[in-house]
Amino acid sequence: MGNDIFKIKRSLEVNGKNLTYFSLPELQKQGYAIEKLPFSIRILLENALRNYDGFAVTRENVETILNWKPKAVDKDIPFKPARVLMQDFTGVPAVVDIAALRAEVARKGGDPNSINPLIPVDLVIDHSVQVDFFGTKYSYSRNIDEEYRRNKERYQFLKWAQNSFDNFSVVPPGMGICHQVNLEYLSKGVIERDGMAFPDTAVGTDSHTPMVNGVGVLAWGVGGIEAEAAILGQPIYFIMPEVIGLKLTGKLPLGSTATDLVLTIANLLRKYGVVGKFVEVFGPALDTLSVPDRATIGNMSPEFGCTVTLFPIDDKTVEYMKQSNRSSEQLELIESYCKTNMFWRENEDAIEYTDVLELDISSIEPTVAGPSRPQDKILLKDFKDKFIDLLDTSYQREYISWEDRDIEKSITRFDGEGGDVLPTKSKDKIAETEIESIQRNGLKTVWITRGQEKFMLSDGAVAIAAITSCTNTSNPYVMIGAGLVAQKARQHGIDVKTWVKTSLAPGSKVVTDYLEKADLMKDLEALQFHLVGYGCTSCIGNSGPLAPDIAKVADSQSLVLTSVLSGNRNFEARIHPQVKMNFLMSPMLVVAYAIAGRVDIDLTNEPISYDSNMNPVYLKDIWPSNEEINEIMQRVLTPDDFANSY
Repeated sequence: MGNDIFKIKRSLEVNGKNLTYFSLPELQKQGYAIEKLPFSIRILLENALRNYDGFAVTRENVETILNWKPKAVDKDIPFKPARVLMQDFTGVPAVVDIAALRAEVARKGGDPNSINPLIPVDLVIDHSVQVDFFGTKYSYSRNIDEEYRRNKERYQFLKWAQNSFDNFSVVPPGMGICHQVNLEYLSKGVIERDGMAFPDTAVGTDSHTPMVNGVGVLAWGVGGIEAEAAILGQPIYFIMPEVIGLKLTGKLPLGSTATDLVLTIANLLRKYGVVGKFVEVFGPALDTLSVPDRATIGNMSPEFGCTVTLFPIDDKTVEYMKQSNRSSEQLELIESYCKTNMFWRENEDAIEYTDVLELDISSIEPTVAGPSRPQDKILLKDFKDKFIDLLDTSYQREYISWEDRDIEKSITRFDGEGGDVLPTKSKDKIAETEIESIQRNGLKTVWITRGQEKFMLSDGAVAIAAITSCTNTSNPYVMIGAGLVAQKARQHGIDVKTWVKTSLAPGSKVVTDYLEKADLMKDLEALQFHLVGYGCTSCIGNSGPLAPDIAKVADSQSLVLTSVLSGNRNFEARIHPQVKMNFLMSPMLVVAYAIAGRVDIDLTNEPISYDSNMNPVYLKDIWPSNEEINEIMQRVLTPDDFANSY
């Protein structure tokens, strides 16, 4: 650790130990206005003080941070993260480079075992699972078998690396998404190392690393070269950032979720412009937002355009750490250190930001985003009209109301349930099909006959409905909510439409554990939302193939198919090359649109489907109350879930 140039090293007694730390209150006594610094800048300051060596981290670097002003100066500053997070796509090349260094040392007669990461590195294998199999209880096991078959050599190499390198661990396939594992297990809040206490910080080889900003960990995504530099003990340099304060007031209204909030924030911050900046969240609304809510917001920092979206550590943080099975000693360390060293969320009014944006979260309404950018916010009540407008402006197709279309009266199953359930997997759908199509005023309508089943697709049909991504599957409120939507749909006798490819790919095993305990997994499975894997699927394009007849229609008839997903990105062709429009939304709405089977529907007013007696069922009939969700959360969420999963 660095030299104590300001003579501010102090001792903190916690858990029966005396830990050394660099005291920001002592620095304030020397005349520096530490209380005016944003929490993110305080973390950078402590980092520079602790790592000062006069060479890689100079006194000028320290003073640049110490004298931070709202209008930041154009100077580089160093940052030495406490640890590095990797996923398998971007992490493997970095590990290959470290192995190559060992090989070169060996060729020159040195000891290859002397080359090791100097800080902890965790590589989570999460980017290689693909949804080849879906809709059955065997989907998960078959997908993971296929994943191992495709990636045998890569996984053997990573196994070798784990056994060979110090400070290097691998989370195997089928365990979760790196950012959710980081949130639920790896993040410490405060680190104790070599007798010293300091804030937990990280860089990751994935853009959504800021998810742990929700638990107070300053972290962001970097490139492979920067990650390798950090692994080998070198600082990462970047321009001293401006810090935008995001003041949240009010409380989320009934019927609105953290997903609706984060999509609204994406729209707000993109309009303002926060590229290259830090965002720090404060205000009275934080007292109402859980860590999973905060993590949902932190996760989408790259979609906002900013480097980080930090939530300072407070009572909610400690509450989450306790719930996620962190030790009592760790909880004591977090609270004692942060309260002692000016890292606890308090005295927010004293902080000076570059600028402040305000958002009253009591104004948040159910929201989706798309069709190709996360910041393109659409209120649920306006979704149908927006789709009609997009169909016209992007594809020059005039919308025709369902009442005016030439729909065969014999297709009663379509009017009600929408066809039979999906077969075991898309690859099984090779039976002969007949396809008929018409086009009126540009609008495409296609009839597909599969054996005894006949159904109709039009522009706006939902081809993929994916409960996916760490952004939302880390949030028990919306996941339990999705299970309750499925449960209530079953009670009303309605099902997903036959052409929809459904999938459930949570970010950790904790999710399926509490869904099983809540007895909701069976309801999701009844609607074909079977577990397909624990990893990044549709949100990174690993959606797998569409059913052959649906794929044929997409290509030969140029049908404007859509996807609905609980992910964080929906760029054109990212989700699936045959799906033209992609809409982000909460897991609860993903289930709802899978039942509707199309996006050209006003779920706030029109029936989502019809029961077996042709009685209309509305979204409000299957939407759970806050009380229902919270009661289940209190009953099923325990530290044991996290202990069993990790």
